[in-house]
Amino acid sequence: MSYKEVQELKKLKKLDEAYRVAMNDFALDPENIWNKRSLGWVLYEYLKVNANIENYDKFLDLLIQINQLELPVEENLIFEKCAFQIGKIIFSYSKDEKFDNSKINMILEKIQLFHFPKPSESYSFICKAFYKCSKSWPNFIHFCDWWGFENFSPQDYLKEEFNDRKQISLVEKMYIAYSKKLLEGELKQSDGGQVFTKIDKIKIEKFIPKLNSIIKEHPEFQYPPYYQAKLLIAMGDEQNILSSFLPFAKQKRNDFWVWDLLSDMFQQQDERKIACLCKALSLKNPEDFVIKTRQKLAEVLIDEQKYQEAKTEIVKIVNIRSENQWKIPKQIIDWMESSWYKSTIPLNDNKLLYQSYIKLADEILFEDIPEETVVVEFVNESKSILNFVKDNNKHGFFKYSEIIENPKIGDILNVRFISNDQNGFYKLASIKKMSDNTKCEALKEFEGLIKIKENCVFGFVDDVFLDQTIIKKYDLKKDDPSRGKAILSYNKKRNEWGWKAITIEVY
Repeated sequence: MSYKEVQELKKLKKLDEAYRVAMNDFALDPENIWNKRSLGWVLYEYLKVNANIENYDKFLDLLIQINQLELPVEENLIFEKCAFQIGKIIFSYSKDEKFDNSKINMILEKIQLFHFPKPSESYSFICKAFYKCSKSWPNFIHFCDWWGFENFSPQDYLKEEFNDRKQISLVEKMYIAYSKKLLEGELKQSDGGQVFTKIDKIKIEKFIPKLNSIIKEHPEFQYPPYYQAKLLIAMGDEQNILSSFLPFAKQKRNDFWVWDLLSDMFQQQDERKIACLCKALSLKNPEDFVIKTRQKLAEVLIDEQKYQEAKTEIVKIVNIRSENQWKIPKQIIDWMESSWYKSTIPLNDNKLLYQSYIKLADEILFEDIPEETVVVEFVNESKSILNFVKDNNKHGFFKYSEIIENPKIGDILNVRFISNDQNGFYKLASIKKMSDNTKCEALKEFEGLIKIKENCVFGFVDDVFLDQTIIKKYDLKKDDPSRGKAILSYNKKRNEWGWKAITIEVY
């Protein structure tokens, strides 16, 4: 056996001679692990030299020869070294815009019997290389299924840095790329010769649980929930789409495309669809970004016979497309040729329409947060802040400007809160004013005789406190029969809860 001789020849850069000696040993005893190992390392040295596009045929032949050695799993070091060379040549192909898919397919085919250590830096390097080809490589899904999403290393879950800029992690990139490929589907041809796209629902069904897991285990990943929603829409899974997508939508609620996607989750006649589209268009975005959203809204408005608003959107679409010298879609042309379009005068804009649906849109986004019924306890008009009370365990304040008009003490509100701080300031998700007869723990009706002690400026009706202001306002006297409404109120001096009259009448 000439293992040491082969090693020395390699060190002396006499690779051809080392190959000849190693091949002679292997031919004499092909089952000897030392002969396999010796020849394997010589082949690796050749592989390293030929890891470039120009020497593709030689590189592929070397992969075949390494495969034919049938090295055992324990020889993981040689496979690890080979992984970096495989990644190197794939990276080279990824930089060529017109790379040959068939060549990448052949490399993938030849390495599938390699015993790569996993998870490992080298195995992740292969993943990074093939990922770079994902956009224009039809076989990417097959690669992922072979490589295995369970084989990521801990490092792969961390954000990467490139040119001093943070990028999303390899894991998140792979989940996104795989989802995109599933959504693209495959081009098929019908019996009649028509070409159509078909999505693989079986693969989507298998992949969605993986998305669920990564969303749950890594909430810092922003985009898996988005693609989960897209895949559920593609599957027609209406029940699970909204609940799955809402956590992501809340994070990205200031991005128009989030609302555009949300609109796809509702039927054409559902009011929530138009609410989402209006919300999308109410946000500040370059006009050329939102023309497709405008077209979707126009279609809904036409169905609802809101022709003036629909034409307003269409005029904007046509103007933007004309400015950019973009083609006018056939759907738009058909609308422009219709009788309703020709007879309708457009508005200057649809801002009032958008504004009228914003509350409904916000309710959709936070519908998984339970509503709470509260009562307005105090209003500071100059700062647009109101104090509220729900019960003796929950009270605080929030800004009401532009979300509710002219609130007054005693108003009953249904609210959803996003958060609150230690000082009692709450952030609102949604709010709506309720009727006066809505049940609420913080309000009660009272009736009885007014009790005012001598020389006092305040009084009571049973346990309801009447302050100086209400006594003066209604000119109340001792023993007057009265009835009214009281609000739950906290007495800071006594450190206790009680009832305080907010309306009263004497009869």
